[in-house]
Amino acid sequence: MTHRSWRARIMRPIYRFLFRYVRNHYGIELPWSVRLGNGVIIEHQGGIVIHGLSVIGDGCIIRQGVTLGNRHVRLNNDAPHLGERVNIGAGAKLLGAIMVGDDAVIGANAVVLNDVKSCTTVAGIPARQVKNNALFIHEHLIDQYSEAEV
Repeated sequence: MTHRSWRARIMRPIYRFLFRYVRNHYGIELPWSVRLGNGVIIEHQGGIVIHGLSVIGDGCIIRQGVTLGNRHVRLNNDAPHLGERVNIGAGAKLLGAIMVGDDAVIGANAVVLNDVKSCTTVAGIPARQVKNNALFIHEHLIDQYSEAEV
């Protein structure tokens, strides 16, 4: 028996047990193949479904009822890619092979079908840009650095 087959025989049932436990107990479907960044926060559990090929950047916040999934049944490999520090509101749906830029904010119950630029807020069904956060983020960073120097 090779090491690989032995490991697969042992690890596969453990993974299946843990996946089902997390799904049934916490209401989060998070496959092993999702690429999670550092400091990802799942604020409220329940009803969260994440596609196995999704990429989630550092410092993202995901709330209850969020779906990161494919848009069409025939396009199984389409999954959202989130940049860093993306804030996703409750009940938001991000569907298809979309890119969400750094520091973007997705409003509650938004349905995102197209790419989202960095430093923007989108809301609605389908999601549309409602605000550009670049100036706010720039001012916030200046305030942080000026407080650190004091």
